[in-house]
Amino acid sequence: MPETSTAQDVAAWMVETIRFHGTLAQSDAIAQVEEKFGAQFVFVNESGNASLAKEVKMAFRKLHRGKIAWDREGFFWAWT
Repeated sequence: MPETSTAQDVAAWMVETIRFHGTLAQSDAIAQVEEKFGAQFVFVNESGNASLAKEVKMAFRKLHRGKIAWDREGFFWAWT
């Protein structure tokens, strides 16, 4: 795990993973982000669920520019 990872690095990894695999489940994203980039990019929200840090979500949205969609029912992102 690089010591100097940024939210931008995490977002780039997410976009590339989705581009390659077609989808990325939220649970997989959280587990892999924590393992690859560090716990600072994951938190437990007010509902008690693990979530990605706000900075990661913002960087992710900027990077994919609408090419990736969130599936609310399946809890995953998919390439559109």
